[in-house]
Amino acid sequence: MSGSSVKPSVQRTRNALKIVAIGGGTGLSTLLHGLKPHALESPNGSPYNRRPRLEITAIVTVTDDGGSSGRLRRQLDVLPPGDIRNCMVALSEDEALMSRLFQYRFPGGHGLRGHSFGNLFLTALTHLTGDFPLAIKLSSDILASVGRIYPSTAENVVLRATLEDGSTVLGETQISRSTSRIERIVLEPQKCKPLKEALRAIEEADLITLGPGSLFTSVIPNLLVQGIPSAIQRSPAIKAHIANLMWQPGETIGFTVADHIDVIHRHARRKILDCVVVNTHPIAEQQRRHYARARVKSVEVEPDRLSAMGITVIGRNLLAPVSGKPAIVRHDPAATAAVAVELAAAGRRRRNKLALQQKHPLR
Repeated sequence: MSGSSVKPSVQRTRNALKIVAIGGGTGLSTLLHGLKPHALESPNGSPYNRRPRLEITAIVTVTDDGGSSGRLRRQLDVLPPGDIRNCMVALSEDEALMSRLFQYRFPGGHGLRGHSFGNLFLTALTHLTGDFPLAIKLSSDILASVGRIYPSTAENVVLRATLEDGSTVLGETQISRSTSRIERIVLEPQKCKPLKEALRAIEEADLITLGPGSLFTSVIPNLLVQGIPSAIQRSPAIKAHIANLMWQPGETIGFTVADHIDVIHRHARRKILDCVVVNTHPIAEQQRRHYARARVKSVEVEPDRLSAMGITVIGRNLLAPVSGKPAIVRHDPAATAAVAVELAAAGRRRRNKLALQQKHPLR
């Protein structure tokens, strides 16, 4: 699978704020869904004269080996399309028929049951073009996605975890099911390269976000791709971790926000984060009871420890309204995106200040 040059899916706008969202799973697609209206805003309110004031780039992990994506990886030797598909749908300008089609999952049929149409479509395009990133770009065009989506690498990689008990586990699905605490994860092969377009987006960003999402299987795998951590560190953008709301069984039981950041920096082998966005709104009683059955609690913030780590804490009400059963705790897309846009504006001011200092070093 080659990593050929891919043209952006949206027209670049000089003054648009640039956000690069790194991650995978439902956490990343939730953030992208919230950011999308900001990319569609028109300066005069007319739907016929839209001009992006926000440029969105998603850099997505490609280590999924479960469900439809896992079956396609094993049977057809392609990169897992599931997380990519969810991001394309989240950024689709029209989430009606085409988006529903891409999310459609076959309920039966020999060999088809459990597959989503979007996964099959991406796989077919990858085989036709011989290029997974190009297949993503073409699919994004069909969905009229308002952002750019890149896999963190175009190479076929697998996660391997070393657990606290000394054992090793291979594959994202098995890692998520582990009962022993995860000490470290690596990619196999370890020497894998990112797309140059992804590195360029990181370099030009006003804000780079990590999360929300599964720490070890959605966020960190992107940081194991050679060149991505150093590109994040060099970028003048603000770098923010959007903290998870609850512990995740199999990955982060007992973790605080500071623990999450410590693990991110340890795997990146450098300090890459400036701040963390945390929820400050109380979780509803029915939601706490639901999670208590699985001995899962909300993620503790520890402000003093974060301050000692050089991390600024930004607190907001990030909770989605309680709906349905079970009462799942989720990020509210609009509230989470609003903080991201605010940070991107601060990042643009920082970029402009640095550029002025470089132009006039004696000022």
